[in-house]
Amino acid sequence: MKSIVLCGGGTAGHVMPNIALLKYLKSHYEKIYYIGSINGIERTILKDYPEIEYYPITSVKLIRGLNLKNLAIPFKLIKGYCQSKKILSKIKPNIIFSKGGYVSVPVTYAGKSLGIPIVAHESDYNLGLANKLILKKCNKMCCSFEETAKSCGKKGVFTCSPIRDSLFTGNKERARKICKFNNNLPTILIIGGSLGAQAINECMFSLAKEITKKYNIIHIVGKGNFNKQIKINNYYQIEFTNNIEDYFDLADMVISRAGSNAINEFLILNKPMLLIPLPKGNSRGDQILNAQDFLAKGYANVLLQEDMNKKSMMEAIQQLKLDSTKIKKAQYPQKGKNGTKNILKVILENSKNDEK
Repeated sequence: MKSIVLCGGGTAGHVMPNIALLKYLKSHYEKIYYIGSINGIERTILKDYPEIEYYPITSVKLIRGLNLKNLAIPFKLIKGYCQSKKILSKIKPNIIFSKGGYVSVPVTYAGKSLGIPIVAHESDYNLGLANKLILKKCNKMCCSFEETAKSCGKKGVFTCSPIRDSLFTGNKERARKICKFNNNLPTILIIGGSLGAQAINECMFSLAKEITKKYNIIHIVGKGNFNKQIKINNYYQIEFTNNIEDYFDLADMVISRAGSNAINEFLILNKPMLLIPLPKGNSRGDQILNAQDFLAKGYANVLLQEDMNKKSMMEAIQQLKLDSTKIKKAQYPQKGKNGTKNILKVILENSKNDEK
């Protein structure tokens, strides 16, 4: 029986690409397993997919800067490695597909020690720390950016990002009804990522009365960030949604962080976007590089968080509206491009063929 192990976690961006692949993997593997963290977002998301057998392991997260908790990382990695090796020895998969995140490191290292082929995927413009470590052990590193693939040498494969098929099935009228928009104003979708974005939220909340004179706003604020004080027509708040394709279909423009999975979804849906990357002090700078690349290619406009205030946000939104046609034209050659089948091809080419 052919089987595959998926791994990746920490944020939705390390999980949803695996979900995009799921439909296609089912045609080639009788059994699909997932190795993730004990209490991570990946375990929560995968509760909706009972066909995937989930195995939890001890995982780590690097805390940037000096922090005593980092002293426990080597011990947790060793424990996660031993747990992964025991699980992999038991289920004997034909291949491991890693979507990154720290939980993937012990899984891929254990897999390599057992001779199991490994294919990984990097969404961002530069490799994250986990994927830098995984690159040493994997057979191939699939990449969303062509430049990233080149930096990985012979192991790098430019595949684009895996995109969920459901994103192409949106119904704008269904979204309009949910949001109670009864006008012809252009609609802006605001997304802060699976955990929300406090700085963007606060800026948009402060602009609510002014901005809704010219635009309909769909604001996905993140869990626990709903603002009960805002009760304004044309301003629809929601903490999280599993039906984002409807909101995508209704949106004329998007304001978002610059995580690679999200911005590649906007790209193939041909949506003009204003990107507000996570500042370097709060990350490894990957979102800044993603945003710079999209800006250089004409796919997006960019507003840095340190420059963001009520005035600059309104100006940036007005500029995005003016630039929309130009941006859509630049994006058009990428419209509908989905890396899912490209990644599947790499997985199948590297998978063990022996039946168990």
